[in-house]
Amino acid sequence: MVAVAILAAGRGTRMKSTLPKVLHTLGGRSLVERVLKSCESLTPSRQLIIVGYQGQQVQEALTHINSLEFVEQPEQLGTGHAVQQLLPHLQDFDGDLLVLNGDVPLLRPETLENLLHTHKSNHNAATVLTAQIPNPKGYGRVFCDTNNQVTQIVEDRDCNPAQKKNHRINGGIYCFNWPKLAQILPKLSADNDQKEYYLTDVVKFLTPVMAVDVEDYLEISGINDRKQLATANDILQDRIKDYWMASGITMIDADSITIDDTVTLETDVVIEPQTHLRGNTTIGAGSRIGPGTLIENSQLGERVTVLYSVITDSQVATECRIGPYAHLRGQANIKESCRIGNFVEIKKSEVGQKSNVAHLSYLGDAILGEQVNVGAGTITANYDGVNKHQTIIGDRTKTGANSVFVAPVTLGEDVTVAAGSVVTSNVPDGALAIARERQRIIEDWKLMMQQKKS
Repeated sequence: MVAVAILAAGRGTRMKSTLPKVLHTLGGRSLVERVLKSCESLTPSRQLIIVGYQGQQVQEALTHINSLEFVEQPEQLGTGHAVQQLLPHLQDFDGDLLVLNGDVPLLRPETLENLLHTHKSNHNAATVLTAQIPNPKGYGRVFCDTNNQVTQIVEDRDCNPAQKKNHRINGGIYCFNWPKLAQILPKLSADNDQKEYYLTDVVKFLTPVMAVDVEDYLEISGINDRKQLATANDILQDRIKDYWMASGITMIDADSITIDDTVTLETDVVIEPQTHLRGNTTIGAGSRIGPGTLIENSQLGERVTVLYSVITDSQVATECRIGPYAHLRGQANIKESCRIGNFVEIKKSEVGQKSNVAHLSYLGDAILGEQVNVGAGTITANYDGVNKHQTIIGDRTKTGANSVFVAPVTLGEDVTVAAGSVVTSNVPDGALAIARERQRIIEDWKLMMQQKKS
């Protein structure tokens, strides 16, 4: 049985932000959500988040995750003090406690699985995740014997010159036998330069304590400022893109592409330069996305092409062609084999299969049937200044260029709308709708105007 405690109480002053540090996003998730995600495979029996600075905001941001327990740390007096706050909450717990930091978002699940396995198989009182890094400046150093048994952990600021030559650093990730740790926590003191209670001091009282080196030291990279956040994003993007390219996805100029790890890509997708895929997005097999495209929280079917366009919170079915310069948003639902072309915006509308909206149009709050052809410059005037209203266009209807439909209005099937019409009334099946003034020609108009002026 294992419980997870995540330290998320710090102010994060170096982020220069009103947002708590652990709520800054990385690859589509907040930092603390990433930490929670990394330990899912351990199936912890309890998950506790230690909050302090703007703790209510952290709690509200995590309400969508079930079974979280929030523990308040009113004063931030160090990592040892944070874990001390767990004592009344884990009085009856007799398993192992995994302690993670809410600002260390790059841990792989298999790293934590290995840490927990080592801890259990060696019957350790504590197991510390460590790393051998080229430049250990700023990190606490871990000193071990030949069997990886920890003899001492010294914070960087407290290291003497000889100790600073040690390149094994403390990753700030621990697994403890909770009953043993609970006995030691009240004994911690703040007798150090920072006047803080260090969790690392418990190794003086626990035995055995073992170190486990992480294979990739970048996993324990912490986030303290915006530069480190950007660096972590680069690391995460490399991981994500390496995974998808190994899975059969083609990326043209991968360095210019960004993909959240909440995105799902199917076989033979091609992603062109300057394309960004975010949120809960799925791209179907054989689709070609970009260049210059943003897709967020949207689902695209197979063999879809999207060029220089933005799609958010929408669905696009199989074999559709989108763009260039199209904007689909607000639950747009494009059925199979549609063409949504140049400078078209579609909002909260359904477009039936094999329909074409080729250029320079706006469709809002509309339902289009199958095989509808929307002429250039067609507009649904869906807003009366107070409420939004719906436009319904039946199968095989054709709208002329520069048509305006003043909603609420319904056009039947096989309707033809003359160019330049402003349609304000329903149109029956098979009809021709002409809603414009008859053309008049006044000859010699220019001559008449000149004479009037003189």
